[in-house]
Formats: sequence, structure tokens, C-alpha cells
Amino acid sequence: MINVFKTSFIPGGYGKAMCTGWCEERCTGISAGRWSGKGVDLHSWLCISLLFLALFGQASPQCPDSCHCAWDTATVLCSDAGLREIPEGIPPETVSLHLERNYIRNLPESAFSDLVHLRDLYLSHNRIDTLSSGALQHLGPELRLLDLSNNQLKQASREEFGSTRAKTRLYHNPWHCDCMLQELMETLNLEPETVNGIVCESSVRGVGEGSRWDDPGSQGEHAGQPLVKLLDSGVNFCSLQRKTTDVAMLVTMFVWFFMVIVYVVYYVRQNQAEARRHLEYLKSLPSPRKTPTETDTLSTGF
Repeated sequence: MINVFKTSFIPGGYGKAMCTGWCEERCTGISAGRWSGKGVDLHSWLCISLLFLALFGQASPQCPDSCHCAWDTATVLCSDAGLREIPEGIPPETVSLHLERNYIRNLPESAFSDLVHLRDLYLSHNRIDTLSSGALQHLGPELRLLDLSNNQLKQASREEFGSTRAKTRLYHNPWHCDCMLQELMETLNLEPETVNGIVCESSVRGVGEGSRWDDPGSQGEHAGQPLVKLLDSGVNFCSLQRKTTDVAMLVTMFVWFFMVIVYVVYYVRQNQAEARRHLEYLKSLPSPRKTPTETDTLSTGF
């Protein structure tokens, strides 16, 4: 098969035809606009067809349904599209992805695995309440902004975000403040302008907090307070959690020890009762009478 031309593509959807071999001169003339329209042969028509195929066919990547793609800036706009999940077919060359103001509830593990050039990811104003363990770990080192604000996130861990160093927005979520969220806060590169918007809707209950008459579903004493201010004031949710765990362990050990003692006491009393019944049984047996032979033997011995 004759190598007519090679086509190389650049991000943005534009193709550049490089003609080689016997049609190089004709393709150069076509691309420079010097074709006069006379004496066109089969070879020229072949170059024209292949050139248009490269420019308008293969070089145009597909845009996901319900989205608009700006190829010159490698931006995919899927905002206000009524989406309930991450759309398929996002071009791998995408640099900026807008998915805000939809109805997305979760992020699948492989949602962004092919977007190695992604720099800006907008996921705000959705209904995201869970993050798959590998959903954000596939984001490349080029990521600069990760917007998860205005969602339904209550808990998140460092493992779910991976090693990303992108500026992250987490404000306006119903966060449950505990040791796991504290460790996440200390790991992420949070946007300074929005960090005060990370507010505890509920918090872990510390040792001695409240009384036994309190509602077990109460939100804790730190509810309604910005997490960063609590941490700055010296609150340590990890310390509270360890203390709570230690107390629970002590209570468990005490209950176990008490049950062992109760069992030993019960076992001893049962043995004593059995021993008494056995002794009473022996006492109730008739004593054996001595035979005459035994009496004579005893008398002769004396």
C-alpha cells in the first residue's frame, strides 16, 4: 500500500496534513491556495479527499451528550445539564471540566482515570454524598483546582483524595467533625478564602460530654462552628476519639472480668452443693454388720 500522507493532530481538534511521496507537490499547492482547477487528475482528487477527511473528520473529537466543548481552550462545559452521573466520552485532552449544578450523587472509581491533563475540576452544587476510594486518586499532578463545595458530603478520608496538591474547596457541606476529617484538613491544600465555610453540622462526642439523659442523636457541642477555628482553639478530635476508645475498652474489660468472677463463684458453689449432696448420700447408706467369723478372728488376735 502506497503511503500517500501522514496526519498529526494537536489538542483542540485541529488537524495538519503533511503530504509525502508522489502527491507532495499537489497537496502543497492545494493547502497554499494555488490550485487553478485545470488539469486535475485522479491523484489530485485523492489528495483533496484525504485532506478534507483529516481536517473535518478524524481530527474532531466527540463531545459528551448534554455538554458543550470549547476545543480552543480544551474546556468541557456540562453545567446545568441535569446530569445524574459523570458523563462518558470526555475527551482525554480536557484541561477544564465543569460539572456544577447537576444531580450527581457519587463519583465512580474510574470517573477521571483518562483525564491526565485535567487542571480544573468543578463539581459544586451537586448531591455528592460519597466518594469512591479511587475516584480522585487518578487525578494527575497537573490538577490545580478541585471544587466539591455545596454538596452533601459528611465524611471523607485522606485515602479518598490520594496525593493531590490541588487547591480544594470543601465549604457548604454537612460535615461530621471527627478525627478522620481533622486529618484530611491537615493534608489538603484548602483554599484560604473558603476554609471558614467548612462548618461542623455534627461532631464526635468527647468523654463526659453530656449526660445519660441527653438525646443520643444530638449533634455534639461543636455543631455549627467552623472546623478551622475549633482546631485553632486547641480542640483535638483525634484525642477525643482515643479517650473515648480507651474508656470503652476499660468498660469492656471490667464487664469481662466481672463475668469471669461470677462464673468462678457459680462454679465453686455448684461444686460445694454437689459435695454436700454426695456426703449426705454416703451418710444415708446403712453401715455394714460384722459376721461371726470376723468377731472370732478379732478375739483370737487379742
